[in-house]
Amino acid sequence: MSPFRLAPLLVLALVSPALAHTGAQPHVHGLAAGLWHPVSGLDHLLAMTAVGVWAGLVGGAARWAWPLSFLAAMALAAAASASGHASAWTEAGVALSVAVLGVAIAWGVRAPVAVGAALCAALAVAHGQAHGAETPTDAAGLAFGLGFIVSTALLHVSGIALSALLVRTAPLAGRAVGFGVAAAGAALLVG
Repeated sequence: MSPFRLAPLLVLALVSPALAHTGAQPHVHGLAAGLWHPVSGLDHLLAMTAVGVWAGLVGGAARWAWPLSFLAAMALAAAASASGHASAWTEAGVALSVAVLGVAIAWGVRAPVAVGAALCAALAVAHGQAHGAETPTDAAGLAFGLGFIVSTALLHVSGIALSALLVRTAPLAGRAVGFGVAAAGAALLVG
């Protein structure tokens, strides 16, 4: 069987439901928990890395504008949701963001910088709500918030680095990465 036909089946077999970690959890404390949060779930990990990949593939001002717009919108949404109240659609929004970013990469969408920044900001809201709902309301909340912002920025930078590697070594591999991310997002939506 062709690897291109097998890959979507493998993605579906490996994907668990979107667990955006909404709701205050007793294990959430401080900087370390904030740093860990974005990399502890496939949904956040894929979306945040995909922002960097897409921005890096488009290049130019998108490389800094799109990740920064994602970070700013995520931080604002987290602050608004810090009371532990996330939208009922938070998990679906996180999964949808994975699918949308995957499609943008797979189709090679070269959006104008302002349009891409607006899309990244809109997609970041669900991630911010998920993070904010977990943010402690005590002093550890600021450290947790700083941690998930730093971790998200590092995932964006990793995505940009991955895009540079893809462009140099195998330009069509970027599309394959996009299709894989989109398939994972679709699986998270139905899972």
